Amino acid sequence: MTKKVLRWLLFFGMTGIVSACGGVKNNVEVVHVPLGPPKKKISVSQKPYTVNGKTYYPLPSARGYVEEGLASWYGPKFHGRPTASGEPYNMYALTAAHKILPLGTYVMVTNLENGRRVVVRINDRGPFVPGRIIDLSYAAARTLGMVEKGVARVRIVALAEGRRTPRGVIFTRLPELKKGEYYLQVGSFQNYANAVCLRERLSRKFKLVLIEPFTHEGATFYRVKIFLAYDLDQARRLAEKLKKDFPSAFLVSQ
Repeated sequence: MTKKVLRWLLFFGMTGIVSACGGVKNNVEVVHVPLGPPKKKISVSQKPYTVNGKTYYPLPSARGYVEEGLASWYGPKFHGRPTASGEPYNMYALTAAHKILPLGTYVMVTNLENGRRVVVRINDRGPFVPGRIIDLSYAAARTLGMVEKGVARVRIVALAEGRRTPRGVIFTRLPELKKGEYYLQVGSFQNYANAVCLRERLSRKFKLVLIEPFTHEGATFYRVKIFLAYDLDQARRLAEKLKKDFPSAFLVSQ
């Protein structure tokens, strides 16, 4: 495999295992969130960007995104500075930074250490500290009860598109599908030849490896996926075992 393909494999996607949601059991309640509209139009650019020598590839969609890991927060030092979306950072607003979720995505963040929850809007990039998956505003961190500690283990769940009302934003329930077809997505390429190269390499070890085309904003990407299981729990266990071989891969459903 070429160095270019290996670089895509290592850097595309997120730094932990995630899972896709889509059908039977509800795991997020309908919530009213008193969030005002963005001060500026959110950029929806999916262009890769590089920080500290590492390249990140924003996801074309947040649909079905679930992730667990460490959250941190940033405050006064950055207050008023521009974020990746173009908005000035407001430490008193419910916002957050994420490396690859689309800007403008709303996510439910649950502090797994105390059960507190908050909904935030992704308007910045980061954190770029190894092992951390989301950087919260001061207001969000205070809501989760993690200001003094500085970091906490959290679960983040991308919410369905919100509907604005005079009370705030209303988000619909996100169901979790326990049965289906589950795959580990290990790469995504605009160059089809690179996708074929990776599939051939993976096929030497795995029985079923697929290339799935996906079109976003006029651009076609080719996702390379390894079939894992028809049961979500089994797929999660297998994905965890493959984490060392594919640190940037994530779990998706068909």
